Amino acid sequence: MPENGSSANCREAGELAVRPGWPGTRGAPSGSARPPWEAPALSAVLIFTTAVDVVGNLLVILSVLRNRKLRNAGNLFLVSLASADLMVALYPYPLILVAIFHDGWVLGEMHCKASGFVMGLSVIGSVFNITAIAINRYCYICHSMAYHRIYQHWHTPLYICLIWLLTVVAVVPNFFMGSLAYDPRIYSCTFIQTASAPFTVAVVVFHFLLPITVVFFCYLRIWVLVLQSRRKAKSETKLHWRPSGVRSFLTMFLVFVISAICWAPLNCISLAVAINPEEIAPQVPDGLFVTSYFLAYFNSCLNAIVYGLLDQNFRREYKKIVSVLWNPGHCFQDASNVSQASGPQSQTLPVVNAQHPIQIDTL
Repeated sequence: MPENGSSANCREAGELAVRPGWPGTRGAPSGSARPPWEAPALSAVLIFTTAVDVVGNLLVILSVLRNRKLRNAGNLFLVSLASADLMVALYPYPLILVAIFHDGWVLGEMHCKASGFVMGLSVIGSVFNITAIAINRYCYICHSMAYHRIYQHWHTPLYICLIWLLTVVAVVPNFFMGSLAYDPRIYSCTFIQTASAPFTVAVVVFHFLLPITVVFFCYLRIWVLVLQSRRKAKSETKLHWRPSGVRSFLTMFLVFVISAICWAPLNCISLAVAINPEEIAPQVPDGLFVTSYFLAYFNSCLNAIVYGLLDQNFRREYKKIVSVLWNPGHCFQDASNVSQASGPQSQTLPVVNAQHPIQIDTL
């Protein structure tokens, strides 16, 4: 296990006044004192992220459960993604805040390992769910004839269970590799890139680069079809795109882009460090490393905001849920009435492919 394991880092606050170097390397510690503003800034970012994460992702889950129109195969994957983002705000983030306030890990090794495990479940679960969403959109738009056979009513829950089973399988090896430990620079029990270079390369490739490649292929094929359909629509009056259909597709594409941007810096650092830990690890500025981690943490609260800004169905449901909470007497409102209130204007959105016309708004 790396030298900075949780049992070695459950220290008194005064012992962490100097920032340590990379764990698991023979390089000397950086020895630089923490800037006085660092802990308050990280606390503020994490408190904001946690609050928006909990509220936003609960709104997503409740919106799909309340509104029949939102209860489809594509949105079930959104619920799974929201659950992945929510779990990290309910356990690891509060523990990180405790570590920041005490300037060190004081909660013992069991909570450290559990926190790192839940963090891994959330991160990898989010990546796998985003990949599943892209595949779902790709099948619906580019292979619409086969879509209803692939995503039958009872198939989607099975796919979601498979996603989480693969997620658990992907996280468990960390216990055998000794790669879950406390890193004082980010006040977190997390994945230690220097624990094993081959394992770190495998993690980056299979949990980031490969899923991003799959998602990129799916959305590229959809974009090509969208452009072809728009060209056809100019020559055939019966073919047209409605703005809500474009927003529905762009919403999920934006979720992917934001996730890739938030996680790319950390994964690039991890890959670079894994290639040559002794040479590269000491050269990575502590500020860059900390920023890359908290940027990745910040991603967990952004998806619900994107849905609310770009998807009118989610935005309308958010308002109704807040209204119900503000006026508890309306909490037993019939969900079917909520669906009818969203109106017929966004029910069908023709998009044409070579096989069969499809409707993007029902994704």
